[in-house]
Amino acid sequence: MTARGVHGCWYGLMAAGGLAFGLLGDRRPFGQDILAHPLFVFFILAGIGLLVLRVTLRRPVPELIPERTLVAGCVLGAAAFLAGNWLSTHLIGM
Repeated sequence: MTARGVHGCWYGLMAAGGLAFGLLGDRRPFGQDILAHPLFVFFILAGIGLLVLRVTLRRPVPELIPERTLVAGCVLGAAAFLAGNWLSTHLIGM
């Protein structure tokens, strides 16, 4: 997989995951604690995914996905979370 493909997968997975967790955000399916908030759980799972990527490929993650791309993907995931949360509150909840 080329660098462009890895970046595209990172952005796509973060956007899709953020939107999916945002749609669950109002219901709080993981509990009422702050550590069980869907946005927090989303970023924990993203971190675990990066650790799995590091272990399976035996290369540092910044060699595959540069730091700016990692941060941009996290911002994209948070924005998608907010969009999904807005969708579930205003459009689906009607």
